[in-house]
Amino acid sequence: MTSTLTISSDLKDLAQVERFVEDICSHYNLPRDIYGNILVSLSEAASNAILHGNKSSAEKRVEITSALNDSEQLLIFEIKDEGCGFDYKALPDPISPQNISRENGRGVFLMNMLADSVAYSDNGSTVALKFKI
Repeated sequence: MTSTLTISSDLKDLAQVERFVEDICSHYNLPRDIYGNILVSLSEAASNAILHGNKSSAEKRVEITSALNDSEQLLIFEIKDEGCGFDYKALPDPISPQNISRENGRGVFLMNMLADSVAYSDNGSTVALKFKI
């Protein structure tokens, strides 16, 4: 099953991401811990796409697709924004002493901790998150 969700660049649309994840996890009867990892990772990726990729521009969209790779037992999500990308290799370490008290800057860190694989393409405007199921 391949599913696609397209949302506007408005943080209010993150509620749609939660329903999208719920539907997919229910369809595959996934355990709650995997559901939680997917929900946090996708919410962070979509939030980053809205705020940083699309700069909350009303005319830009964020597209999220999901697909199952049966042979590897992977659930794969791809999140795309319409921005110009970012240098994902040059992000500051959010747990370093100088950044630990910052209120933001942990989304990519969380995605890397919770997903089994995180890969960027299109100069950073597309992120693929893989979860073993």
